[in-house]
Amino acid sequence: MSGHTHLDGGAEKLSARLGIAAGLTLLLILVEVAAGLFANSLALLTDAAHNITDLIALALTFIAVRLATRPAHSGKTYGYHRAGILTALVNSTGLVLIALGIFYEAYRRFVEPPEVNPAVMIAVAAAAFVLNLATALLIRRGSEHDLNLRSAFVHLMGDVFSTLGAVAAGAAIFLTGWTGWDALASVLIGGLILWNAWGIVRETVHILLESTPADVDADQLVADLLGIDGVHGVHDLHIWSITQSMRTLSAHILVGEISVRDSARIQAAIDLLLCDRYEIRHATLQMECENCLPDTLYCDMAAPVPGEAPNSEQQAAGH
Repeated sequence: MSGHTHLDGGAEKLSARLGIAAGLTLLLILVEVAAGLFANSLALLTDAAHNITDLIALALTFIAVRLATRPAHSGKTYGYHRAGILTALVNSTGLVLIALGIFYEAYRRFVEPPEVNPAVMIAVAAAAFVLNLATALLIRRGSEHDLNLRSAFVHLMGDVFSTLGAVAAGAAIFLTGWTGWDALASVLIGGLILWNAWGIVRETVHILLESTPADVDADQLVADLLGIDGVHGVHDLHIWSITQSMRTLSAHILVGEISVRDSARIQAAIDLLLCDRYEIRHATLQMECENCLPDTLYCDMAAPVPGEAPNSEQQAAGH
């Protein structure tokens, strides 16, 4: 799971909440499939299909929670924290596909509107709304700092709005007699699901590409480092995230001809700065003397080692 996600000592409680949420979701799926077929309501069947993916999402989230508690070892030196990011990517990608499927089915129903039983639709959707909201609230805590939990929470909140839309569509059909409200509600729900899912997909890809966290200004960070007494320069800087809340940094720090004790003092000052201002709690710093090469701020990982002949790809890039 992302960072430590406040799960230290609480993984069992979170797992229990996920289990309860999964049980409620399974019950809701059975009820909505039966009612959707009986009432011929796309909104109810859409919500039932979404609930199936919620069940899968909750299972994946549960697995990621358990994996995240496993300690790091020689084969996984960062542990299993990225399991939550991978789960978030799978969950959010599934949401995108679901939204596209909803749009297609809604289009078919606009072209050939079927008969819909609004009374059954309203009753079942109202009950589903209450259950979905309760399920979503079970895992809401911690989701603002964890993409894994947030992806599951978005799944469940999508169902909350789906059932709310189904209630509204049922009422509109009952009052107007136009069954197109069912498909229209599904389109609006699908759009909301797509919007939220895309944001999570984008953020998970950002993390998996080892990108600099969006709220970290690298230029300002370098300026802050240079403001520390004894720091003469910074190069070979890398800033990335293991998870949404676990950030790390590596850099070469140029210092003068100083003692090991003075070097440790500078490193402690850098660690404090990174933690307080940038929430970076894991930094690997290499202290170097003046005139060390290469001295670029952001190093080219593909560049040849000094004294080593460039490979064919590097030669091609040079041309």
